[in-house]
Formats: sequence, C-alpha cells, structure tokens
Amino acid sequence: MNKPIRFAIIGCGAVTEVKSGPAYQQVKGIELIGVTRRDLNKAHDYATRHTVPKVFATNSELINDEMVDAVYIATPPDSHKDLALEVAKAGKPCCIEKPLAPSYEESYAIVEAFKGAKQPLFVAYYRRSLPRFNKVKELIQNDKIGQVRHVSWHLSKVPSELDLSGEYNWRTDKCIARGGYFDDLASHGLDLFAYLLGEFTRVHGFSSNQQGLYSAFDAVTAHWQHSSGVTGVGSWNFASAKRFDDVVIYGSKGEIHFSVFDEKPIELNNLAGKCKFPIENPVHIQQFHVENIARFFDQGAPHPSTGESALHTSWVMEQILAN
Repeated sequence: MNKPIRFAIIGCGAVTEVKSGPAYQQVKGIELIGVTRRDLNKAHDYATRHTVPKVFATNSELINDEMVDAVYIATPPDSHKDLALEVAKAGKPCCIEKPLAPSYEESYAIVEAFKGAKQPLFVAYYRRSLPRFNKVKELIQNDKIGQVRHVSWHLSKVPSELDLSGEYNWRTDKCIARGGYFDDLASHGLDLFAYLLGEFTRVHGFSSNQQGLYSAFDAVTAHWQHSSGVTGVGSWNFASAKRFDDVVIYGSKGEIHFSVFDEKPIELNNLAGKCKFPIENPVHIQQFHVENIARFFDQGAPHPSTGESALHTSWVMEQILAN
C-alpha cells in the first residue's frame, strides 16, 4: 500500500463521534477525507469539530468522487442496501455498520453485489477484532475449559426515557428493526459466538412485545447449535427491572464468564481455580477493526468481519425472529 486508503463516511451520526470516526483518522494506512448526512448543517458541524476536509452534498457525490477510495456506511439499517449497491456499482470497497441489513434477503443482495464487483466488503462487527474477545478465543483454543459444550447469554435492559416517552426511535421501529434492540444489540453477541464457536447450523426462536411501548419486539428467546456441536441458548429482554449482561461458555473441564457489552473482567473457572483477565477496550472501540482493514489493504491479511460472516449473522437473526 503506497498511500493511505481514503475513506468517506455516509451518515456521520452518533456512532461515528467516538466509536468509529476517529479511528478512521488515527489508524496508519487509512485517511478520512469526507463526510455527508441528510442534515448537511450537522455534517458541516461534524467536519469542523473533527477536522474532516470535505462535506459532500449528496450520497452519490461522495460515492462517485474520484478522491474517495472506499466508503463507510453508518446510516440506519433500512438504507444500507440501496447505498451499498451504489458503492458496489462504483467499484469501491465498503464497510457497513451492523446489522448488515434488516433482513437476510437484503443482506444477501449486498454481499452478492460486492462479489460481482470484486470489491472487499467489511461489516462493523468489531468485537471480532477486540483483544478482550480474542482472549476468550485463546482460552478456548488452549483447552483451558476442555471441550466446549454449551453457551448461554442473558441480556436485559431497563426501558429508557425515550422508550417511555413514546417519541420516535428508529431502533424500535419494526419497519426498520423488527427485533428492536435485539437487532441492534444481540447481533453483536451472536456474531461473536459464530467467531468463537463456529457457524450456527440449527436455530429456533420466539419473540413477543411485552410492554407495548413501541412497534418492534422487546422480548426474544432462542436456542441453537453450532457446527462444532456446541449448543446454545439466549434471552434478550428490554422490559426488565435492571440491566444484566452475562455470557457463560461451559466446557468439559471448566467455564468462561464474560459480558458482551459491559467491560468487566473475563473470568476463567477450571480445575486449577479461578482467574480473572481485566482487558480494557480502546477509547475508539472500532480501532482494532479499522486497523484490520488497513492490514487487509497493506498486507492482504484476512479481516475477521466480512460481508460473508455478517450474512451468516443475518441468517441467524432471521431464524430467531421467524416465529
């Protein structure tokens, strides 16, 4: 790679303020040269505060500008397909925020478009790149809990003031995210489990709306099996009395406890006793994800989160929400 890959962001909203945008500026081999969003005043404000050189008037202008080498789509999921197909048509690499799209069908169309264009597609399931979760992978691979048998994840969330207010929130609009917060949050953990334990082979779920505060589901349960034979169960409830986020991976010789979202230590419990691994996330949580994008372009190193891996996660989500 003789020069930095010049990225531009479509949708420079909340997720790009700290989580992702600064990483595209700070990682060697990547350069953030422009942004756009529906509200151009907010786009100009973002560019000023983050010292981004250019604000594009439209999505198409950004995508087709010859100075833009690659595009990062950070808009709500219902817009991902149309934007991604335009990027693929322009023959440029792309990174898309998760979930890849609201449905498996749309996710498949995106992946096929980039295959046809022979361009790389990355998806911001950045937990595959974080040191804390690669530590979990290392413990499993080093036989610290023996043969993995089962994984269990429970996530609960107290209704927010926004939920209770009745004001519009695209994250709980069933037309954009049928599973509500499940789509936004559970996708991270399910994608991570595929990374740690192998692809899902059988998946079943049940969903309901228990509190009636919005149109999307607010309670989801599921059970599944991985290609490795590992079984799993999950429960996600967004009408609970308190926040709770706990994953346990059970093995023949011990177990690993960790959280998908909370930055608490990983706990290993086996015949040798208990051991904790406190591993902090970076300030810009997509830093390692973006570093892996730079390595892909510089060294040809495979990226852990691609369109194909995200498509599998879309399939898993669709199976869970099917009933």
